[in-house]
Amino acid sequence: MRIVAGRWRGRTIVAPRDDRVRPTGDRVREAWLSIVNPFLPDARVLDLFAGSGALGLEALSRGARHVDFVELAPASLAAIRTNAASLGAGEAAVLHRSNALDFVDSLAAETYDVAFADPPYDLGLATQLAERWLAVPFATLLGIEHRADETLPGNGDVRRYGGTAITLYTRVEGRGSRVEGRMAPAAL
Repeated sequence: MRIVAGRWRGRTIVAPRDDRVRPTGDRVREAWLSIVNPFLPDARVLDLFAGSGALGLEALSRGARHVDFVELAPASLAAIRTNAASLGAGEAAVLHRSNALDFVDSLAAETYDVAFADPPYDLGLATQLAERWLAVPFATLLGIEHRADETLPGNGDVRRYGGTAITLYTRVEGRGSRVEGRMAPAAL
């Protein structure tokens, strides 16, 4: 796997040695990061179910200020630690050994600017995470990877790439209050 763009463009990162980990494909990751790229400069980023850390590291490469990586599996934590060190991410990359759903339960609204989530498929985790964000939007922009035939709750903007989909949720201004809605065309 390689970093697609930014200061670490072309640098190689390692995937965890764990058959349960399904890294986001290069094509999907590139499309996803291109969509959220305008939101990344100086952003506070959350990478849930972080796996190799590719999404968060790509965000740092593209100008994010700080990324919190949340992962439970020891092999994944080791891969993220190795990748962050090899890229020289330093204190901008912080690892949390935690269940992702438990982690977001403690967050206030808009704790992060951008959040990525790549939960294991077929366990209902994508739906549970979307429901938590709809109740307390812990990031201004949340992207969740899931199977293309799975429908997540709310009014997210769904992008399909073969058998994979990314549902994007964002908070937008609306009549004096903050409301959940689709991404504005200008932001895409």
